[in-house]
Amino acid sequence: MIDLHAHLDLYPNPADVVAGCVDREMFILSVTNTPSAWKRSSELATESSRIRTALGLHPQLAGERRHELPLFDELISKVRYVGEIGLDGAPEHRQSWQDQTHVFDHILSSCESEGGKIMTIHSRRAATAVLDHLERHTEAGVAILHWFSGTKQELRRAIDAGCWFSVGPGMVASPTGLRLIREMPKERVLTESDGPFTRIDERSAWPWDVALACGVLASIWKCELHDVHGQLRSNLQALVV
Repeated sequence: MIDLHAHLDLYPNPADVVAGCVDREMFILSVTNTPSAWKRSSELATESSRIRTALGLHPQLAGERRHELPLFDELISKVRYVGEIGLDGAPEHRQSWQDQTHVFDHILSSCESEGGKIMTIHSRRAATAVLDHLERHTEAGVAILHWFSGTKQELRRAIDAGCWFSVGPGMVASPTGLRLIREMPKERVLTESDGPFTRIDERSAWPWDVALACGVLASIWKCELHDVHGQLRSNLQALVV
């Protein structure tokens, strides 16, 4: 199984979660919300060669953590993956919009200067603005839009721009999410949990809850579950080659 967007360091018991991922031989992309969290988070990855740690600065923290951009620039040469980054246009975060756009633009420029990275991107209520930024930074790398919730027109624009998508239990539980997934090219889809933030039956999602999304993908793609796993493995190989 593949979880391309999990916050391993934010579980109450990260070592136990890592052990569960190792037991299941999962590939995990462990995202971070601030550059200062990267070192400690990356230490979790020493338990498995299948765990990678991304360097991030979450848009919801851009206002209070933009001073960590020099640390981001110091660390970026050490990583292949960047995230969680992006923009958040929800009303409760609009007051930090200027900081968000400054941070996102800076990060994309840093990715370009390093030859491009694999990026997992937050775009809640900000898909158009995220795509505008990506179009200005075409050498920043591969953009994976995590839990995409834009319009169908924005989805089509993202597809045309070469974006990838990660989908998880939260997204497949939403009628809007299902409509969007049906339009996504299956060769650019991977699974995610967004744990511990995603909630399933009043509990935090575990990385292995991506199995719920796999079952829904089998229905959408009209294939057997083992075919879904094969497609996702092929997609991951194409992404990281």
